[in-house]
Amino acid sequence: MPMTATTVLTARALLLDMDGTLVNSDVVVERCWRRWAERHGLDGDEVMKVVHGRQGHASMAVLLPDRPMEQNHADNARMLAEETADMDGVVEIPGAAAFLASLAGLPHALVTSADVALSTARMAAAGLRLPDLRITAESVGASKPDPEGFLKAAAELGVAPADCVVFEDSGAGIAAGRAAGMRVVGVGPRAGAHRPDVLVRDLTQVHVEATSDGAIRLHVD
Repeated sequence: MPMTATTVLTARALLLDMDGTLVNSDVVVERCWRRWAERHGLDGDEVMKVVHGRQGHASMAVLLPDRPMEQNHADNARMLAEETADMDGVVEIPGAAAFLASLAGLPHALVTSADVALSTARMAAAGLRLPDLRITAESVGASKPDPEGFLKAAAELGVAPADCVVFEDSGAGIAAGRAAGMRVVGVGPRAGAHRPDVLVRDLTQVHVEATSDGAIRLHVD
């Protein structure tokens, strides 16, 4: 729901998606996936409706349902290498660096569908600090919209799912956060179509306050 006044959420941990939430990598994602769509005779616009938030092999399974999964995994490995080599146009989402700085010493994690190499490269390209706890593609058996990544992050932080707030931009990510039993702050225009609990334009609208009992108070303008 769009906010007209400050909204306050209290949490014990924040779980942060990367692409579209902390890092604007849309130009790279568009370049790589539209090339992939052309190679497979698919409509690029339809492909782009599917790929945000999911691991590549999971997107391919949706788009090419009759193709064996081993081919999707092999194709995904090539796609990840292609994306990791292309950082042209990767920048931070406005407010991301200050937001991450404000979380120093507070329980938080990166929960991304990217692998270690891609997430490390994109965060560096955007000039962003990597959280100490990172749940990447290698950490899970199921891609978003499955809640596994968020639930694993909460467990490793020792925080109940209901006490976590997720930051996400994609339909798959918002569905994963909701399935994990967590509240979701949607970031950016993609998020608005998927009814997050709170919607922000970017991270300049979010301010963090540590409470005396160790909780995190989020002020959303």
